[in-house]
Amino acid sequence: MQTRRIAQGHAGFTLIELLVAISIMALMAVMSWRGIDGMVQTQTRTLERTNEVSALQMGLAQWAADLDALESVARMPGLEWDGRVLRLVRRGATGSDDSLRVVAWTRRMVNGTGMWLRWQSPALHNRGELQGAWEQASLWAQNPDATLLRQEVAIAPLAEWQLFYFRQDAWSHPLSSATGTSPANATLAPANSSIPEGVRLVLNLPSTSALAGVITLDWVRPTLGGHRS
Repeated sequence: MQTRRIAQGHAGFTLIELLVAISIMALMAVMSWRGIDGMVQTQTRTLERTNEVSALQMGLAQWAADLDALESVARMPGLEWDGRVLRLVRRGATGSDDSLRVVAWTRRMVNGTGMWLRWQSPALHNRGELQGAWEQASLWAQNPDATLLRQEVAIAPLAEWQLFYFRQDAWSHPLSSATGTSPANATLAPANSSIPEGVRLVLNLPSTSALAGVITLDWVRPTLGGHRS
């Protein structure tokens, strides 16, 4: 009889044993959740970095494509930098598209972060539309309204940027009068006088960016001979 009571006394778990088991399982669940959460966060950060790199690569490719498609227009600057925004006139994206577009690049604060931005006008078919889009591009860089904002694309975070023109066998500041034509009377100059032989783009990416540091990209006007570098 006594033996049966002892056996019955050890047939189940005591309250303390149950509490210890529950605590261990809870600890294991927390550790597993932290591991899964860490994996998700790592995957999210990796995806964000990949998207940033891809966006920057596409932005640099678009920059080069815009410059390659530069179009000279009589009594208008085909390319102009005023210290804030780079404006240019370019051809359509396809050979069958003979319309022109005004494209602008700038850096502006967006939600507290400096961003490299691109703006493009709709297709333009006459001088009046072209002149209007040229003025809109300048307004967009300074104080854009809702309509102009819908035409911009955010490329990548940007701390600051610089531009240099290659003229007379040397790199110089775009606002310098190396060609003998000042920005004030650029509209009176020949159509292609505002287009330099080369353009150097220097991007200073913030430390929070996927590619922090300085990126330099040189563009050479396609019509130049192979002796230029």
